[in-house]
Amino acid sequence: MSKFNGKIVLITGGASGIGRIMGEMALKKGASALVIWDINQTNIDATISEMKAFGKVVGYRVDVSDYETVASSYAKVKEEVGDVDILINCAGIITSNKTFDLCSADEMDRTIKVNTLAPMYVARQVLPDMIKRNSGHICNIASAGGMLSNPKMSVYAASKWAAIGWSDSVRIELQDMKSQVRVTTIAPYYITTGMFDGVKSKVFPLLNPEKVAQRIIGAIEGDKKMLMLMKWIPFPHHFIRLLQGLLPMRVFDWLLGEVLGIYHTMDNFTGRKS
Repeated sequence: MSKFNGKIVLITGGASGIGRIMGEMALKKGASALVIWDINQTNIDATISEMKAFGKVVGYRVDVSDYETVASSYAKVKEEVGDVDILINCAGIITSNKTFDLCSADEMDRTIKVNTLAPMYVARQVLPDMIKRNSGHICNIASAGGMLSNPKMSVYAASKWAAIGWSDSVRIELQDMKSQVRVTTIAPYYITTGMFDGVKSKVFPLLNPEKVAQRIIGAIEGDKKMLMLMKWIPFPHHFIRLLQGLLPMRVFDWLLGEVLGIYHTMDNFTGRKS
């Protein structure tokens, strides 16, 4: 039986991209209700219309970067749907490919709020009830950019490094409590959802959204602690950490920049067209 069977699933950023794909997968795996939080009401309405054939779907327009909005919205979810069993923090943004000296305070603020603080805000609402029930699962979608420094995305990388550190620290806290609540941290390479339009990857292919969604759902069902997703590297998290430990920094930079081209992936970034 699937871990999603009979469960209430909340997905932030659930009306587009991999969030939307995972929502459909959760319903098909028997979720009793899918709760979508998104900033775009048009996308929410379209997603509900398309997915209602698979089960109960409820959508809320929520700015997850605002704590008071998150708190009041979760209170509505508890009243109207019930306690969330599985939370997938999927909402995220990237504002530009500017070098840091050109980034505005507003770009920094928005990026950190959505990518770092928002997952904390949402988890803070959901987690106490999960701990009381001694069951539940929180999955935080970070980025490979949170494990690898990369020029022209410094603020985004910082937001994801922070998200990974927070997410895995919460996992250890729950482990120390002997709690049955699980935390999974996901760090995917670039995904072809439109968010990273214009990105050019010299060696490693960009990831397919459906396949990424499948891997994430599988990671939740398998209670995986950490999953980094890159094609052609079986255990990318361990491989990257090994290289960082073994190679001098100048050699590591040369390998990632000149040989693998990762340091140039953002050169032609345009991002999703609004």
